Amino acid sequence: MAQTFSERLTELGIELPAVAAPVAAYVPAVKAGNTVYTSGQLPFVNGELPATGLVGDAEGKSTPDVTPEQAYDLARTAALNAVAAVDALVGIDNITQVVKVNGFVASARGFGGQPAVINGASEVLGEIFGDAGVHARAAVGVAELPLNAPVEVEIVVTVAE
Repeated sequence: MAQTFSERLTELGIELPAVAAPVAAYVPAVKAGNTVYTSGQLPFVNGELPATGLVGDAEGKSTPDVTPEQAYDLARTAALNAVAAVDALVGIDNITQVVKVNGFVASARGFGGQPAVINGASEVLGEIFGDAGVHARAAVGVAELPLNAPVEVEIVVTVAE
């Protein structure tokens, strides 16, 4: 019998977080047919952002607010928050494919490492879902994100009918 995604999480030692409460007028995830779309998920840990600010070396500052390595870990956390939103709506074991990942990085002027940062999200999805985690993706640099978060991740998945 094939391993379920729930069993894979246990094997990886990953515990999905509680679904993050929306910070505005939206829901964490919506199902339309056999597709689930998540809202943009911030890297909340126990209801708080572990880091805030821009990623990369900001002009005129000797050190970045958030290093690309820290942002990679935050993107991973945001992706797990997105998976938690899907799990709460339809159950993780009903996912058949991660279709798309959109990652947003609050970037210091001149920072071009968004793809490496959003790899934090893509790689954890690959660890959990294997071949079903292979997805299309966008990694976009933005001036600011809600609550001064360094990263935001949204996912689109298909699920069993």
